Amino acid sequence: MRYGSNQIKILVLIAVLGLWIARAPVNHFLASAAAAPRVVEPRGDLSEVERATIALFERASPSVVQIAGLTGRKAASVAGEEEIQSGTGFIWDEAGNIVTNDHVVTNTQGIMVRLATGKVAKANVIGIAANYDLAVIRIEQGVALPRPLAIGTSADLKVGQFTYAIGNPFGFDMTLTTGVVSALKRRLPSSGGREISDVIQTDAAINPGNSGGPLLDSAGRLIGVNTAIVSKDGSSAGVGFAIPVDIVNRVVPQLISTGHVPTPGIGIVAASEVAAIRMGAEGVVIVRITPGSPAARAGLRGLDGVRNKVGDTIVGVDGKPVRRLADLTDELDRVGVGGRVQLSVKRNSSSVSLDVDVVDVDRTH
Repeated sequence: MRYGSNQIKILVLIAVLGLWIARAPVNHFLASAAAAPRVVEPRGDLSEVERATIALFERASPSVVQIAGLTGRKAASVAGEEEIQSGTGFIWDEAGNIVTNDHVVTNTQGIMVRLATGKVAKANVIGIAANYDLAVIRIEQGVALPRPLAIGTSADLKVGQFTYAIGNPFGFDMTLTTGVVSALKRRLPSSGGREISDVIQTDAAINPGNSGGPLLDSAGRLIGVNTAIVSKDGSSAGVGFAIPVDIVNRVVPQLISTGHVPTPGIGIVAASEVAAIRMGAEGVVIVRITPGSPAARAGLRGLDGVRNKVGDTIVGVDGKPVRRLADLTDELDRVGVGGRVQLSVKRNSSSVSLDVDVVDVDRTH
């Protein structure tokens, strides 16, 4: 059958009219279908890495706590409220001792701890080691505590190992970040005026509030205590630092036992590295000798301010070269209080060898 042009036009018009009439119910059907929940697609199994990370967090996070210390100062943001110094800590032992950073609890007038369960308890400072940025606080009795974190070692860490940080950045509790060991054997200045050696560098995100929290390895063992970041604006820039657990495991028991960690020294005040470089000296330039100290008894000499003359420069200790203050303090730490070291000293144009006793300089002030 052949159609004329007019018949074709009529058929097209009828088809268009039919579509227009059907538009309303079709749109209604499509709108109803769009309003319904989408069908959930099966996700499949978690990867082995995901399962391991989840298990690590579920095992370790109950042992991590949030710490809030009242400073006695009025908060600038909220009128009438007291400023709070916050950070992170973790359960060290069954006695309720909690490890955190010195800078989290120093200059506070009252400390409160919130457990992972939400329970809030008062805590007291047991001991502080400013030279290591470590502190121990203890929850008052009568509070059920989770099990302590497993302790690892920092002696066999390798760059590239996975790291896991749990803490309370910006007050957001129970936050997990992951990364790797970025570098080892970093040196970090402490508020006590010394350097912490063998510090772990990690790219796991560490922000304000993470201070004092645990850095864990892939087995969920403690390998470090997060302490600082390097950042221009105070947020994580992928360069975070943790105090190695081998130092923590040496310092914390002393803090629990006596509340104090001896600082091995000989009784000198050293010039800064920048000042030593400006003087053209390689070694530890002695600025001042503490009266009555082992350094004074051994005959070491400081700067002569009257003659504007450089005093003694320590260039060796027990046969090892000393190029910076950390070289000397590391050896003093190794020898320990009660020991003795042999110093190689540059004095004017000559070299002198002196035996000097090592004492706890914190107790000689």
